[in-house]
Amino acid sequence: MTSSSWPLERVLFAMAGGVTLVSVALALLVSPWFLVLTVFVGVSQWLFVVTGACPASLVIERLFHVRRGCPR
Repeated sequence: MTSSSWPLERVLFAMAGGVTLVSVALALLVSPWFLVLTVFVGVSQWLFVVTGACPASLVIERLFHVRRGCPR
């Protein structure tokens, strides 16, 4: 992923949606404990809203050099 692709917020939104869907599928097929992953995604999203950063955003910014679409 290069800096000319999707902005960070769009990447995070896509990743959160994908992880949530996988978590729900795993909860239905394997164990309800996979819903804890959905809770982690929700908490991370609120953390990003409140502070402007979450664990995933820090990793994506540093490893893939994805730039923010909106300034902090």
